[in-house]
Amino acid sequence: MFPTAPLLPEEDWFIRLEHTDERRVAVLTLDNPGKLNGWSWEATRQLAARADQIRFDPQVRAVLLQANGRAFCAGIDAAAPGSPVTGRSDAELVRNYYEGIRLVHERLRVFSGLPQPVVAAVQGYCLGFGFELALMCDIRVAAEDAVFALPEVTLGVAVDAGGDLRLAREIGTGWAKLLALTGRRIDAATAERIGAVQLVVPNGELHDAALELTRQLAANAPLAVQAVKRAIDAYADHTLTEALRTQALSAAALFASDDKKAGYAAAVRRERATFEGR
Repeated sequence: MFPTAPLLPEEDWFIRLEHTDERRVAVLTLDNPGKLNGWSWEATRQLAARADQIRFDPQVRAVLLQANGRAFCAGIDAAAPGSPVTGRSDAELVRNYYEGIRLVHERLRVFSGLPQPVVAAVQGYCLGFGFELALMCDIRVAAEDAVFALPEVTLGVAVDAGGDLRLAREIGTGWAKLLALTGRRIDAATAERIGAVQLVVPNGELHDAALELTRQLAANAPLAVQAVKRAIDAYADHTLTEALRTQALSAAALFASDDKKAGYAAAVRRERATFEGR
């Protein structure tokens, strides 16, 4: 099922890693603009590998996560290569999804748990996993054209990478439920107003504004910055690990549902699905 070996050589990776400011700033770039930077298992594996490269680099003090093209990340790329999850029975299928989701959580934790602070620069579509990825970053800067949503329930599946949980932590349970239970899209101004992003800038100024903020973080005492991040995360995330276990089990069951099949089939036809609750 979920491959643990790389599908691509590093020179062909979807996620590029560069350095600036005498290596004090690491820049991660999502670079598959033709697919609107759609996400895949291979992308998750690459993100964890890049995070490990940054984590143990003593010169890197802050990280900028950005994307090429007109979208930050439009969600999961259903056409991306990778082994589909299978099972000899519904019970085994749910079990395999559960373990696969847990594996994804473990890989993503390497990125979200980086000791260095991470700034996300978001433009265009930031949907589904794209929104979840942005929420794994410490500070989010959005261009005015950014659009945010967690549309999973409109496809018959649950949010499964912790985005709804992190959203509740950032903006409160009421707003998190409104967005995650409806799939509603919000613009950058609304995202800033409710606290999902910290700064909104004109489209043409996104890169410079996000890089300048990252440089400000990198200019401060690195051990002190990391200590502050660690302390805040310890407070904010004290129930996240347990909640992610519950999420993995709930999401796994839904991947085996008829509603999921109906939701994805309707999405391909660009229609709204009719769900039967089974």
